[in-house]
Amino acid sequence: MLSLSDFWRRHRRKIFITTGVLGGGYLLYKLYDSQRRIADLDRQQCEHDELLKAQMQAHYEEVQRIADATTLPHAMHYLSIRIAEELDLSPLTDKLLRGKEQPYTLSSSEKLELWDRLKILSFTKLVVALWAVTMVSLYIRVQVNILGRHLYIDTARGLGSSDLPDADLIDRDDQQKFLASVDYLANYGMQAMISNVQAAADEALKGKQLRDIFNTVVLHETFMQILEVFMSMGSPHQWVDFLMPQDIRFYKLVTASGHDETTLSGATKFDELMVETRAVLSSAEYTSVVDMSFKAAVDALIDEMRVQSGGSLISGMPLAKLVPRVVQMSPSLLAEPSNNRIIQVIRTIPEVELFFTLLYANMSDS
Repeated sequence: MLSLSDFWRRHRRKIFITTGVLGGGYLLYKLYDSQRRIADLDRQQCEHDELLKAQMQAHYEEVQRIADATTLPHAMHYLSIRIAEELDLSPLTDKLLRGKEQPYTLSSSEKLELWDRLKILSFTKLVVALWAVTMVSLYIRVQVNILGRHLYIDTARGLGSSDLPDADLIDRDDQQKFLASVDYLANYGMQAMISNVQAAADEALKGKQLRDIFNTVVLHETFMQILEVFMSMGSPHQWVDFLMPQDIRFYKLVTASGHDETTLSGATKFDELMVETRAVLSSAEYTSVVDMSFKAAVDALIDEMRVQSGGSLISGMPLAKLVPRVVQMSPSLLAEPSNNRIIQVIRTIPEVELFFTLLYANMSDS
């Protein structure tokens, strides 16, 4: 009978081989199982990421839809009303018309004074409308991108993503309040903005006589000069104060004026949204976007005035004949967004679209 030691010596090679095969098989099984588990986790992560992206896109498109369908049309309509109220030129034009029909009711000096006032105010009104439609349409797009970023974070956190900063969710009231802040220009910034634009127009038109000839080139230069003078007034980016309050407590103070129990301490999600908006508007990149947008808007305006003049503006016309055309152009600049050429032209500028694409992408990665 073989002892255990004799058995080991006789069969140890077979035992090693068998053990190796079994051990190798177990190792391969564990490796396969681990790889399968990793693959399952990767698949689950991919499904999670795809769901997150879909939710984020849905949120963003909803905000964009609301902005395009409601916020922007409302803002344009309200701006049109406010500009018409603040810059009503009908008293001037009515007096000049009566003076034309009844020559002896106005002296030559009175007529000249009325024409000079109409000259300045007509250019003021048109540039105010041009500036407002350009800046408000861009402002709303900034809002959509900032709000989209917050909705993305909220959605990601709701789906269980852990790689996100802790923060309170932004509720629908704050969303609506944030989008409604676009009316700050019409409600609070309009008069100061008009005053500055009028000063810029007065400087640009200084020395221009009613008999002076204006063609498309001169008119383009005049509009751009008014815009440049206006934008350079005061401290850098002072124009931002026409679009939004400098103090984030502004809306709390407005609310508190009618409700004694309102407290002013503690920053809210709405405050954070407004701070982010001001940071974007004050950036060098956004300034470049604004400059390109103004140039494209003025180009479109001159082209429209050229067409309406039947081509006579190319060779030129006396300023006295141009002023009534300038008066007539202002309302059309604030037309409904789907029919607003200025808004449509700005949206076709590649650099502007790239800015907003990068803005949203950078915010989503932050």
